[in-house]
Amino acid sequence: MASRNLVNFDGVSKAYGEKPLVNDVSLGVGEGERIAVVGRNGAGKSTLLAVMAGLERPDSGRVTLGSDVHLEAVSQVEQFDAEISIADYVVPGLDVHEWATQPRIREVLDGLLGGFDESSLGRTLGNLSGGERRRVQLARALIADADLLLLDEPTNHLDVEIIGWLADHLRNQPRLALVIVTHDRWFLDALCDRTWEVVGGAVEEYDGGYSAYVLAKAERARQAAASEARRQNLLRKELAWLRRGAPARTSKPKFRIDAANELIAGEPPPRDSVELLSFANARLGKVVLECQDASVSAGDRVLLDHLTWNIGPGQRLGLLGANGSGKTTLIRTLLGDQEPSAGTIVRGSTVKPGLLSQHLEELDPSLRVLEAVEEVARRVELGKDRELTASQLCERLGFGSDAQWTPVGDLSGGERRRLQLTRLLMAGPNVLVLDEPTNDFDVETLAALEDLLDGFGGTLLIVSHDRYFLERVCDDFYALLGDQHLTHLTGGVEEYLSLQSSRQSRGPTPATDVTLEPSARTPRVSQAEVRARAKELARVERAMVKAEEAERAIHNQMAQASTDHARLADLNRELQEAQRRTAELEEEWLALAE
Repeated sequence: MASRNLVNFDGVSKAYGEKPLVNDVSLGVGEGERIAVVGRNGAGKSTLLAVMAGLERPDSGRVTLGSDVHLEAVSQVEQFDAEISIADYVVPGLDVHEWATQPRIREVLDGLLGGFDESSLGRTLGNLSGGERRRVQLARALIADADLLLLDEPTNHLDVEIIGWLADHLRNQPRLALVIVTHDRWFLDALCDRTWEVVGGAVEEYDGGYSAYVLAKAERARQAAASEARRQNLLRKELAWLRRGAPARTSKPKFRIDAANELIAGEPPPRDSVELLSFANARLGKVVLECQDASVSAGDRVLLDHLTWNIGPGQRLGLLGANGSGKTTLIRTLLGDQEPSAGTIVRGSTVKPGLLSQHLEELDPSLRVLEAVEEVARRVELGKDRELTASQLCERLGFGSDAQWTPVGDLSGGERRRLQLTRLLMAGPNVLVLDEPTNDFDVETLAALEDLLDGFGGTLLIVSHDRYFLERVCDDFYALLGDQHLTHLTGGVEEYLSLQSSRQSRGPTPATDVTLEPSARTPRVSQAEVRARAKELARVERAMVKAEEAERAIHNQMAQASTDHARLADLNRELQEAQRRTAELEEEWLALAE
């Protein structure tokens, strides 16, 4: 029996200026279908979803939504009423007694918001962080009980556990149709059975999730005898990765399995680990980073205690942990930006670190992209016999020949982040630390980055919530689980999720110290104290929002004063002070949250 048709495109076109993003597209979504939408940044993926949701009108053609179809959309940018409470936004028009007895709603609130107590749901939207807002958006959409759910970058700002919960929750609703735009390839594989690639204004369809799409696209390219050698090489690297049997590949390709196996069989491993280790030893020697009985703290909060950890040459390590667990603080301590509260950190004499942080560096907005990269170096050696010019590296990371002459001040946030990464690699580090490197990158740029890292002859330490990227690039994993220890994960991301799940099912770990006298035990916290601390937490969150707004205002002023160097110097000092204030507030927030 054919599934119910939910939405149809008939010859739909949509352009902004002279650029057609969607051109004469005809397609449809049926009940229960799970569709991944991939393509480069700016190709028109978000536009496709906006037209489907009715948020944008097509220039031509027709979009037909079934009369009884309930559609919900989660966009990348949503306007909030800052004064509305979480409860009023997520379950609008319902009193507590009306929704609290519904298991479906309680499950969503528990999974995404950590519970449904009055103090949590009474917070206003204006006081939420980016990750909290995204979870609130998702909660509202899931509770709405839609027939068709459109998700534009749903995993942005979410940690690995929440992403896993979201995938499981959506998998358990077989009648719900999904159309998903995301750079999180694990999420696409976990949910989707079809893939749309938006390219050149057209939408090309493939069976299966991301893994199946990679295989089918490679086969199409072979049959067409494609001449784009670099793009072919990236696809081959993806095939080599799939050959290793990456964990958590849950989608079943809808083409012949024997043909897929034949396609993969001849592909080499994605990287030569022995050669890279030899090169890393030559560049770094025996000592890279060593923690000797070290303690790491954020304010008064001890994150790691008595840590002994040796990071050697050529290791490729992934660091996991929930938001606020202290991953970034550990990185800063390893690199010397923060001193350990006890013990010592030994750094090898030949170590040349490079850190890609979550904060964008400030550059002269009048510089061209290529000039900003050549300002660091004109040539770089990334591995044995792998040397690239500044222009070649720009090309590899998505800055084509025309884009290389774009002024820095005209770049989007995602493009600035790509430029930050390009400059970092151009400096030729031998210890590369990447803190959430996949934010704002499209799938093709991520594949290009993975290709570059396959030949990186040094030590890698990566913090990311992108499970596919971690499993693709890293060989070993560690986690911060909130117990003041660093846990080695021999089972990788799966082991981490299993540990987190078992910890949550057990609830808070009971106190084991029975030698304290009753008077010396920690006193029970009263409800009044809880409310007072929650109020203080809300105050700090409001201050953080204002501090971020102040930073954005300074950035805008710097863009306007791009030719006034004296004014830029003053603004840069103001920016450094604002960033210092933001860092102080973040540490205060961590202590209060704990």
